[in-house]
Amino acid sequence: MAPVEAGQRWAYGLVLAATAVALGVSGAPAPLYGIYETEWHLSPLTTTMVFAVYAFAALGAVLVSGRISDVVGRKPVMIGAFATMILGLVVFLLADSVPMLLLARALHGAAVGATVVAGAAALLDLRPEHGARSGQLSGVAFNVGIAVTVLGTAVLAQYAPSPLRTPYVVIAAVCLAAGVGILALREPHTTRVKARITIAKPSVPHEIRADFWFSAIGVMAAWSVLGVLLSLYPSLAAAKTGVHNLVFGGVVVASTALSAALVQLFATRIPARRAAVIGDLGMAAALLATIPALATKQPAVVIIAGLVLGATFGLGFGGSLRHLAEVVPHDRRGETMSAYYLLAYSAMALPTLAAGWAATTWGIATVFPWFIVIVSVACVCAALLGVRGTRAATRPV
Repeated sequence: MAPVEAGQRWAYGLVLAATAVALGVSGAPAPLYGIYETEWHLSPLTTTMVFAVYAFAALGAVLVSGRISDVVGRKPVMIGAFATMILGLVVFLLADSVPMLLLARALHGAAVGATVVAGAAALLDLRPEHGARSGQLSGVAFNVGIAVTVLGTAVLAQYAPSPLRTPYVVIAAVCLAAGVGILALREPHTTRVKARITIAKPSVPHEIRADFWFSAIGVMAAWSVLGVLLSLYPSLAAAKTGVHNLVFGGVVVASTALSAALVQLFATRIPARRAAVIGDLGMAAALLATIPALATKQPAVVIIAGLVLGATFGLGFGGSLRHLAEVVPHDRRGETMSAYYLLAYSAMALPTLAAGWAATTWGIATVFPWFIVIVSVACVCAALLGVRGTRAATRPV
């Protein structure tokens, strides 16, 4: 155990839990978008705009918060992030217009992006010899946080009073508890640097460009699915099955996320590139399978399709991220990961906006199969790049 963790053996678990809470906040409104659409008469495009502003704000935070935490420490950045998270929840509580929803999501995007970066750095500070394990557990926390929060929000919105208020109050209380825990945390970054706070410049070393694009296309395809899954898919699943209980939409998203978490937890023995290739091909097949699954109008079939999609998502995303971590030069890690997350968050926001615009024009039921086919092709392209890279690596020189 690293000396910085001595006397606070709970610190590592606390940072992981705080990361899970933050990522859960990112998906909290997912079960509520249908209510907003019905009560506020929102179009699918407006719903996806509310979702996409989160991704853009998170991207901005990712590009600057790492450098900020290097200069001022991980703890101040995480405290500020949780304060911002709670402020965003207050805005949600008071929201009576679309601009307030956009503001709340922007606050949450900035807060979650900062927490992810500072939290990942803090985990490395606490246990520097367990970098790969920390990355794996962060991916698991990502999915568990979303699963628990989305399902909890759906249950509260369905059965508790004030469905557009009560979930945010409960989540704010959880965030407050996590924030208090961070206040008690001893600063893990004991070797802070004195330097200007700058934006991380995205760049990719020439020698790993093929590996980078293999990983990047895979994560772009995966996160574009994630964007639609958290913004439009619950409403589509409810419309197709006729089950309008909010818990059903929550179960669809939560089961997908939990399946991804379990695969990421237990798939580490599979070599990273192979896991990513299998995951990308599997994700393409699982995505295409959602179309006939929805056509059956059977809730159980839709949930099973979500479980399969989550498993392949976890394998593809986890494998891509592990592969990139294995090949990126240590002295170029910051700028390479900035480029990686720039593409990932763009893929979360832009295709979701495009799907929202198309759904507003032609209807989500008409647009969804086309979106699925396009993303499936991207998954196959990523897998082909991975196979090509494998052959190049094994070819005799």
